[in-house]
Amino acid sequence: MKDSPSIQPQRARLLIKITAVFFIGLSIGIFFFGCQSNSSNLRAGMVWIPGGTFNMGSSVSADDKHREEGPAHSVTVKGFWMDETEVTNSQFKKFVDATGYLTDAEKDLSAKDFPNAPAEFLKGGSLIFKHTKGVDPYQCGTSGDLPWWKFTAGATWQHPEGPESNIKDRMKYPVLCLTWKDVHAYAEWAGKRLPSEAEWEFAARGGLKDKPYVWGDEETPNGKYMANYWQGNFPDVDKGSDGFKQVAPVKSFSANGYGLYDMSGNVWEMCEDWYHPEFYKVSPNDNPRGPALGYDPSKTGFGEHVIRGGSWLCDEGYCFRYRPSARQGLDVLTSTNHVGFRCVADGPAPAKK
Repeated sequence: MKDSPSIQPQRARLLIKITAVFFIGLSIGIFFFGCQSNSSNLRAGMVWIPGGTFNMGSSVSADDKHREEGPAHSVTVKGFWMDETEVTNSQFKKFVDATGYLTDAEKDLSAKDFPNAPAEFLKGGSLIFKHTKGVDPYQCGTSGDLPWWKFTAGATWQHPEGPESNIKDRMKYPVLCLTWKDVHAYAEWAGKRLPSEAEWEFAARGGLKDKPYVWGDEETPNGKYMANYWQGNFPDVDKGSDGFKQVAPVKSFSANGYGLYDMSGNVWEMCEDWYHPEFYKVSPNDNPRGPALGYDPSKTGFGEHVIRGGSWLCDEGYCFRYRPSARQGLDVLTSTNHVGFRCVADGPAPAKK
């Protein structure tokens, strides 16, 4: 029997409601599972750092050359996700391919913006390390007077030793020759962020308490090198006793207690915080985020951000900074072939199995 005229509109409205509810539910389902998928993709290659309270810095290491590491102070950080390795050339290439991003080292500077800069320094490029003989590093003054650094036009992330070099066989190496602006652009594209200095040190310690090294008490347990750093007469001869005389591929050494690789040596890692050598004297104890302005010893007007972990150029004498408490600053315009980065992300802890 056909519906009466009075019933047909009611049925039509019911069908419309049912259809609307169906498509709303479908959209929610797609959104939810899409987010789950995106979340899963975001966490790929990352490890969960549980957070907690630890002693940040070191009063033991705070001698005349490392006063910025003290005083040691109790700090609490929340849990977060962290890249298990430094961002590689392969990962950065995906970002560039997707966005067309041009790094600072690939662009010339404007003479109008930098009227006092020599013309050769206005070309796109980076500071590149050069082995240097007959130099006493302790007599070289400030960071701007270090003869082993040479500004090299054409030194970019794709040409990390200069225009004649390339990354064809270095896709698993840390990406280099980036500025703080560049790494921020990558982090934003990846849906991540840079770690705070406190987060970085907590993660680097890997659950160990007050140990001088990422892996424990001894620099070379049973004679084994645990990270990529300089052995020899800096800045002339690196013996390569650890197996490398330059940057190493990620995962060349064992992970720390949290499953993070290369938290010591290889390349310095940029952090979000502005840097100041005396910040620890006033640092908050709960999830600190660094000073409001960056230290600016060279009076450039740009300030420095924190870098952590040391690099393949750190030696036991002049630059003993491949320790978890060690810290240093790098200005926002400088790109070099011994500084890289890794990212972190906020989010819930992984489900317990």
